[in-house]
Amino acid sequence: MTMHRTTRIKITELNPHLMCVLCGGYFIDATTIVECLHSFCKMCIVRYLETSKYCPICDVQVHKTKPLLNIRSDKTLQDIVYKLVPGLFKNEMKRRRDFYAEHPSVDAANGSNEDRGEVADEDKRIITDDEIISLSIEFFDPSKYGRTECCVWENISDKRYLQCPAAMTVMHLRKFLRSKMDIPCTFQIEVMYEDEPLKDYYTLMDIAYIYTWRRNGPLPLKYRVRPSCKKMKIIHPREGVNSVNRSEMESDSGSDKANSPAGVPSTSSSLPSPGTPVQSPHPHFPHISSAVNGTSTNPSPSRQAPFCNKARKASLNGSSGSSG
Repeated sequence: MTMHRTTRIKITELNPHLMCVLCGGYFIDATTIVECLHSFCKMCIVRYLETSKYCPICDVQVHKTKPLLNIRSDKTLQDIVYKLVPGLFKNEMKRRRDFYAEHPSVDAANGSNEDRGEVADEDKRIITDDEIISLSIEFFDPSKYGRTECCVWENISDKRYLQCPAAMTVMHLRKFLRSKMDIPCTFQIEVMYEDEPLKDYYTLMDIAYIYTWRRNGPLPLKYRVRPSCKKMKIIHPREGVNSVNRSEMESDSGSDKANSPAGVPSTSSSLPSPGTPVQSPHPHFPHISSAVNGTSTNPSPSRQAPFCNKARKASLNGSSGSSG
């Protein structure tokens, strides 16, 4: 099972992609050169191209005579910057309103509401952490999506409306539902957008951005209740087989040790290991051990004499028969 891990990064790690090299600040009215796709603030690049016809970064020629014809407003990039940098959109709109309030003679009739800093709630694309979001929460009805599910909880048709901070997570919303509805811990709660379950670490701002909430009504959320699944410890089949084989081998070796008498040398049917050196029980006759039974084990001192006498005589006489 593949686990998807969430990694948080600092905004400073993205600064090279969000900042203008001409002014050193975050993009405002991001504008991109058509020839090389490098982006700058609109005011910065317009002023720069008044005295130069080349890109400030790669030095490619923007246009031979009219460089302003080869620059385009980059709305997508500007939205990304506004969404990633906290408070940037709010401060920029306030700065524009203050400017036009101090300079009433400036004609801004041809500009958009955003250019004047006057953005209506339904036109806002940017959500701040401290903004209050209206949402609705209701019980999930699978029949509306052509699905059949076994409901284990009372189907509550009432739709509830809440106002929550944009930074509130799905986990907080689940805890709120559990406490308000007295749902026991033996059941789990899933918060959903339409028929798709939401991650616990999603904030309301994340949901609004992911599912393109247009502010034309409360953020529509749903929930369902299911019995909790107990986590079972799964033993890998190979581990079970290995443990069984290991126990059987240990029991077999234990029984062999118990049945075999200690100190009795190996019989002629047992052969030495090829890599095991053969040690003779007679220091003065090192060749005797190789001539007797082909064994490399050392017999016990108490029973060594009879076998060694026979082996010694056999070796000395040059015959395999035992003398007695």
